[in-house]
Amino acid sequence: MRKKVHPFTKTLSALFMLFQGLTAHAQQKQPNMVIIISDDHAFQTISAYGSTLTKTPSIDRIAGEGVRFDRAYVNNSICGPSRAAILTGKYSHKNGFKDNETSVFNHGQDLFVKHLQAGGYQTAWIGKQHLGNEPEGFDYYSILPGQGEYYNPEFITNGTRETLTGYVSNIIEDKAENWMDARDKDKPFCLFIGHKATHRVWLPDTSDFRRFDQVTFPLPETFYDDYKGRKAAALQEMSISKDLIMGYDLKMESEEEALRQRVVKRMNPDQLAAFHAYYQPIFEKFNALGLSGKELAEWKYQRYMRDYLGTAASLDRNIGRTLDYLDQHQLAENTIVIYLSDQGFYMGEHGWFDKRWMYEESFRTPMVMRYPGVIQPGTVSTDFVMNIDLAPTLLQAAGVSVPKDIQGESILPLLQNEKTKGRDAIFYHYYENGEHAVSPHFGVRNDRYKLIRFYKRVEGWELYDLKKDPKEMHNLFGQKKYRKVATEMRKKLTALIEKYEDTDAAALLHQKLPIEKTGFN
Repeated sequence: MRKKVHPFTKTLSALFMLFQGLTAHAQQKQPNMVIIISDDHAFQTISAYGSTLTKTPSIDRIAGEGVRFDRAYVNNSICGPSRAAILTGKYSHKNGFKDNETSVFNHGQDLFVKHLQAGGYQTAWIGKQHLGNEPEGFDYYSILPGQGEYYNPEFITNGTRETLTGYVSNIIEDKAENWMDARDKDKPFCLFIGHKATHRVWLPDTSDFRRFDQVTFPLPETFYDDYKGRKAAALQEMSISKDLIMGYDLKMESEEEALRQRVVKRMNPDQLAAFHAYYQPIFEKFNALGLSGKELAEWKYQRYMRDYLGTAASLDRNIGRTLDYLDQHQLAENTIVIYLSDQGFYMGEHGWFDKRWMYEESFRTPMVMRYPGVIQPGTVSTDFVMNIDLAPTLLQAAGVSVPKDIQGESILPLLQNEKTKGRDAIFYHYYENGEHAVSPHFGVRNDRYKLIRFYKRVEGWELYDLKKDPKEMHNLFGQKKYRKVATEMRKKLTALIEKYEDTDAAALLHQKLPIEKTGFN
């Protein structure tokens, strides 16, 4: 494992040594586990990853007291399939949940939490799961139906529906703390906290409405991307300038009033009054400006950023509440804490919002992990890790056998032994062929290059040199000087398709396209 340690770690390391005797005793017991999963939270908006757009002190705290993964990726960049991969430790073609439009998750299949239960753990999932309304493998669940709502949300709690008053991020944290209060204190626990934030339509808590009003966010360098040489990117429908809906996404009065009412339909009179008091003056000012063209696109970008980051502020605050709870109840020293998003997200790069692509902003996800006594504070990992790795990692930490058909790999050896060799390449497959007009595709990424095969909506290949072109603006596929690279990457892709037994990708891989005559040796 290639890793470096932050300068401030000298102090933390001294404290670590001081408490090592205590933690060694704690680690003799099976560790508790808290896995916090957000929705669509971009690593570009997390200060632990160097973002200057906002501050995320709670997520930063986990990174500072543990490890920040700089190369964490997902198997399939969309909400439900990512969570299915986390629970099963398998790619979408193995767990059966390929997309949000046609797939139904089989909760009866082998889930790693069922093995934790058999190993003596109490298990719970609270918040958004987005895999159907009848979870298995959990002693307790209180989940949002489907996507859930930001205000006064409904929950399904062990099969019974209830509606609670308040803002969803706060309520989810309240429920998580209540469950930890009521659990059997003699047993270890595994708790999933699934946040709705920061999913579309990015509706902040009323206390966060004005948080970023005085900030003008810098326009991403690629905001006005022309998608030259990238047909699939040109055909998408996730453009901030064209596809953000004024009445829905940006909460402005418009001809889409019916969509706007969907945003506020669950608000009570006090919440609705706060909503109108904030958004109505913005609309009136906007209406007076009469914007069009680039001015309108950039205005929409600023509104998007303010709502998104306002929504993220409550998320980070409630993550802080989780960490404080563990401290106050003397649980921190024997509890693994993991924070990750279900995938990455676009914050105006290439002019986009949303996810789905194998391009970095979507494919890569934030992930930080704290494990006192095992992970040295301030660690930064540059190994490739994936969401499918959480299942074997947590089973190994619990001392529970890892099923042989799990496709993920435990992260613990990478963190405990610098000589442990991680992956040299990672595989991705996105299936959905509907919303946002993103063409299905699969591909491989290694330390320097990325090869992608698009199919159905668009047929073709793309190749990127991530060292020279980290923003993935220049498709090199078909260029004579990159034929050898393309051939080597195709060999890596073939090997991973065989390893993970993706028969759909295998069949497509061997289809001959006209462009391949100039793409490979």
